[in-house]
Amino acid sequence: MRPLEGIRVVEAATLFAAPIAGMLLGDYGADVVKIEHPSRPDPARGHGPAKDGVGLWFKTLARNKRLATLDLSQPAGRDVFLRLAERSDVVIENFRPGTLERWGLGWDELRAVNARLVLARVSGFGQRGPYASRPGFGTLAEAMSGFASLNGQPDDPPLLPPLALADGIAGFAAAFAILAALRARDVTGEGQVVDTNLVEPLTLLLGPQVTAWDALRELQPRTGNRSGHNAPRNVYRTADDRWVAVSASATSIAERVLRLVGRPDLVERDWFATGAGRVAHVDEIDAAVAEWIRARSRDDVLAAFEAAEAAIAPVYDAGDLVADPHFSTTGAFVSVEDSELGRVLMSSLASRLSATPGSVEWAGPAHGAHTAEVLAEIGIDDAELELLRSERVV
Repeated sequence: MRPLEGIRVVEAATLFAAPIAGMLLGDYGADVVKIEHPSRPDPARGHGPAKDGVGLWFKTLARNKRLATLDLSQPAGRDVFLRLAERSDVVIENFRPGTLERWGLGWDELRAVNARLVLARVSGFGQRGPYASRPGFGTLAEAMSGFASLNGQPDDPPLLPPLALADGIAGFAAAFAILAALRARDVTGEGQVVDTNLVEPLTLLLGPQVTAWDALRELQPRTGNRSGHNAPRNVYRTADDRWVAVSASATSIAERVLRLVGRPDLVERDWFATGAGRVAHVDEIDAAVAEWIRARSRDDVLAAFEAAEAAIAPVYDAGDLVADPHFSTTGAFVSVEDSELGRVLMSSLASRLSATPGSVEWAGPAHGAHTAEVLAEIGIDDAELELLRSERVV
């Protein structure tokens, strides 16, 4: 059994944040039907690397989902969508606010056909406020959330992440909120609207930035790979031109690191006992750690740190990660069948449940692969399906 079996989700969303929410629900057993436009598939199919012309990112985003096509802007498409919503528990959408209302598919219309429905709306800036109508993308959220201002080297420009960070965090936040809304429905019998934007979940995860500004008028500066709270904390190059990351958030760990690298004299200094004291002397600490690591191979460095019970990790790329025996043991990656590429390797579930685990059953399917199957479940026979196709509704 998967824990969300019996939950039916209709996902009318493109690119990343909202589809990530749908992916997470599907991982744990929800029946997720992803709706794509008949002639304009999800742009995520064209993002990132491709094999034989097939986008690989989409294979993860649309895993465990059934894919159907439907033009929601046409009256016939609206009617079909309402029939889908009537038989569903959740609708996930990420159109610009007001778009569903313009098509006659707003909350009032959806609630009229299914009072128990949860409508999850994911957008750049939320459903209300001065910025609600603006187009929103992860890059804008990473800039406005405060993330970019904290990220990067002290004297360099603010640094954006090389991945869809804001989208991913918003997707997790939306999935959590959907489950909370479903739990509330169990109590009240009524559905509700979930409003998730790209900016606020990322701001929440940045820690007490807003609180510190409000209470102290302090702003955290960019510190690169260093920490403003503890030292040593950085990445260091080894003799064989590899990289390792060291973290000493606790004073006891910092002591072990400095004794290991031959600088017990630093441990005896009065300032060493606090994180703030070590940060004030970070150049001296970093120099000692970097010199010791630079004289040894990565394997020797890792072995010495492990023996000393000091915190260290190799800086991996994807190839290193897949080859690591720990992650093969934990099941961090899964290889699944795919109709277009044969088999696809991808990251497994974010969390594991002991009694009712989720699973990845298949990779993202071809465009419209399940249209006939999905529409048949709401009573659309072959003749009506052909009519919809002739009118380019599906």
